[in-house]
Amino acid sequence: MEQRDLIKRTWRGSGHVAVVTADGRYYLKHGKHPRQVQAEKERLKGDAAQAALAPTTGTELISRLQSTSGKITVPDPAAQTRGRWRAAYYDALHHGHVPTGHKLRWNGRERGDCVFTLIDEEAEKAAQPLPVPAVDVPEILDRPHRLVRATRKALGRSQRVTDTRGKPAVIPLYLSRPLADRALRIMHALFTEAERRGYTVEAQSDLQRGAAVHTVAIVIQCRAFPLALTERTTKVPHEPTPQERRQQERNPWTRLPKYDEEFNGRLALGAPSGSWYQHSYCYSDSARWTLASRLGHLLQNLERLAAEADRREREKELREAEQRRSWYAAVARAREQQIEQHRAMILTGQIRDWRQAEEIRAFCQAARARAGEAPVATEEADWLEWAEAYAVQLDPLREPLRTPVDPPAGREALRELAKIDAYAYAWPFDADGRWTLPGDCPTDPRT
Repeated sequence: MEQRDLIKRTWRGSGHVAVVTADGRYYLKHGKHPRQVQAEKERLKGDAAQAALAPTTGTELISRLQSTSGKITVPDPAAQTRGRWRAAYYDALHHGHVPTGHKLRWNGRERGDCVFTLIDEEAEKAAQPLPVPAVDVPEILDRPHRLVRATRKALGRSQRVTDTRGKPAVIPLYLSRPLADRALRIMHALFTEAERRGYTVEAQSDLQRGAAVHTVAIVIQCRAFPLALTERTTKVPHEPTPQERRQQERNPWTRLPKYDEEFNGRLALGAPSGSWYQHSYCYSDSARWTLASRLGHLLQNLERLAAEADRREREKELREAEQRRSWYAAVARAREQQIEQHRAMILTGQIRDWRQAEEIRAFCQAARARAGEAPVATEEADWLEWAEAYAVQLDPLREPLRTPVDPPAGREALRELAKIDAYAYAWPFDADGRWTLPGDCPTDPRT
């Protein structure tokens, strides 16, 4: 409200006090902000000018649509402008101005933007997705699927509830007994169609948190999608039993449940609760369709999930391959840098020794020149002789130069240069510093 200038806060005493502004008093009286009223006046002021720009006939409207890629948007027109566009629309619609094979659509009849669209019916039909093939559910199971046959044997003698959850090699069912036959026919149709499409239907058993979990799954492209068929429930007020009444009389603090869950006759098929794909695919009976009519959509959804999983896996493999290539390229660059630094250090050392040797020789020559024609003293001659011999040993040019031996390619040394985790992948250098993975080395200085 303060941002809309309806109130203004001021300090009074030790706290804030809100004061209604003039705009706020106007809003309280008229139910609209003054700026909104002013914008409406501006819009109405230009209504006549905007109305004059509107098409006068349906032919003109169609012509404008064809010249603007089939769509025109009129931003929130006032009443007169909206009426002129409405008249042009109905003239085009009722006097045969719409081209053959097209239809004219208008959105925003009463308020908001007016959007007129000329739609090519053939192009619209071509853009529509193909209908999902239906899966026929048989009325009678003559030759049931092997899992349906095993589940039928495991139903037991209960006349009220069918519960095969937790049993191996059967379909997980939890529903009222009268719906068991329909449930088995639905699962037979689903499994038969899945195998016809080349998928695998199998019972699986896993160990989760120390307990065996038995499921039935459709395997698409090596990915298993578990399924469970249950009957939906409805909350109804709880009716205390005589035993609960007696227990509450003895223990008044005992709390009874407010509601009970009762089967409502609607089947639901999808991923079991707690599975990886929970809420990813689930279809059930509703007021508009039956579960049997949604089996094709279920298989299409599973195929889409499998394709998306494959795409994500390929993208992950590409990312990992790129990371691996980048890692080895960084190691190769660090190795080049290490060799360059090592050679530069040896070269600068040789230049330093050569200059020092030249300076020693110049020093010895200057010392002898100082004596002139007089013989050099014995001690001085010995020292100059030793100095010249040392200069010979120090001079790197006393023998042919050659490239120095490369330093060891250690993980720690290259890690500092490459700024990477040296243990992320297999180390590409052997003990002699040779690259052992030529296919992964784009810049190996030795190859």
